[in-house]
Amino acid sequence: MVKFFSLSSGSNGNCYYIGNEESGLLIDAGIGPRTIKKRLAEYDISIDSVDFILVTHDHIDHIKGLGIVAEKFHKPVYATERLHESLDSHSCTRCRLKGCVRKTTPGVASTYKGVSFTPFSVPHDATDTVGYHIDFYGVKFTFITDIGEVTDEAIEYCKNSQIVIIESNYDLDMLLGGPYTPELKLRIMQGHGHISNIQAASAIKRFYHKGISHIFLCHLSENNNTPQKAYNCIKGALESINVVVDSDVELNALPRKTLSELFSF
Repeated sequence: MVKFFSLSSGSNGNCYYIGNEESGLLIDAGIGPRTIKKRLAEYDISIDSVDFILVTHDHIDHIKGLGIVAEKFHKPVYATERLHESLDSHSCTRCRLKGCVRKTTPGVASTYKGVSFTPFSVPHDATDTVGYHIDFYGVKFTFITDIGEVTDEAIEYCKNSQIVIIESNYDLDMLLGGPYTPELKLRIMQGHGHISNIQAASAIKRFYHKGISHIFLCHLSENNNTPQKAYNCIKGALESINVVVDSDVELNALPRKTLSELFSF
């Protein structure tokens, strides 16, 4: 049985767990090591059972705790060569990843302890941002967050997955009518920032297939979205293609600052 949960999801910090009795991994480590240990322990998971960490990009909400976790617990850190070059000089990771560096190439699968994972490039204003397609002992995940536009490549990976974790960052009306500066609003919307509920819904309509059992909405904006708005938008999109939520597929908006429910597949 494979377990998945979010330890934190949003600009306050991002960290996700996938694991079973054989292996475990984290995707990003954007919260502190004490919080990571505490939240894993709430589901009776020891940080010692986490075998490696996949990194999506170098924004601080994804790597804040990465250096300390890698250094203290000796966890291999997988990222592209360009991303590792950035991590070498980042204040959160500088001089902390020695002996932990593992390099990946977008589009090329790597395997560690029986888990296969393939990074793929996505548009975002950070260094070499990637999503991940993960084959965890036969359960296939696609993870896409901090993506300014959903690419055809990302869609294809989702079509080959049972579990999809996808960003649904903002409600367009809330963003446009909110307090952000025009420059920040443009940065979010221009194609290298984040995707809206509507864009996430459009992508889901493109990749949905009967083999998908769960869709998780991640990285919701605290100021420009609500879990209910994101959920309702995606639910409506699925219903428009005759997919019944809670019957054909399970849909969940992951919480921003707290531990999510534990899901088993």
